[in-house]
Amino acid sequence: MTPDDLVLTPRGVRFLGRTFPCSVGKGGLSNTKHEGDGATPTGCHRIVGMLYRPDRLVAPNFWAIPIGPRDLWSDDVEDSRYNHMVPAPYAFSHEKLRRADPLYDLVLLTDWNWPNAVPGRGSAIFLHQWRRPGYPTEGCIAFRRDHLHWIAGRIALGTRLIIPEV
Repeated sequence: MTPDDLVLTPRGVRFLGRTFPCSVGKGGLSNTKHEGDGATPTGCHRIVGMLYRPDRLVAPNFWAIPIGPRDLWSDDVEDSRYNHMVPAPYAFSHEKLRRADPLYDLVLLTDWNWPNAVPGRGSAIFLHQWRRPGYPTEGCIAFRRDHLHWIAGRIALGTRLIIPEV
């Protein structure tokens, strides 16, 4: 591990010498993640993208991609584009990336089950803003807004996200 890695610890996520409180999935940590279990997958993952709402904030990094009104994320295990960003309208089950609440105003994408998604292994493990301290996610890792922005302004594509096995 290096200071450039995001490392989940009992106190939060450590990155560049700082530790940020965070929330994880309501299903806790899992060595055997599957779709709908609400768990955060353990292992070494990579940051493969960053999305942001251009109508709400300035791009926090030069490689960030704006979230448009038609951007969705497929979570349907029957879909050939499962665990990928897709455009609306979309016939398969999906999640809207442009939400009314601020949770996805800024999203760091991980390579969990991506790009060659295995149906049912789990989708959309993001780093995003939390609802409130301690409120669990559906499997993502969530942070206080200002902490997420601080991380996003300093992170690089390919940064490792290390979640210790349980």
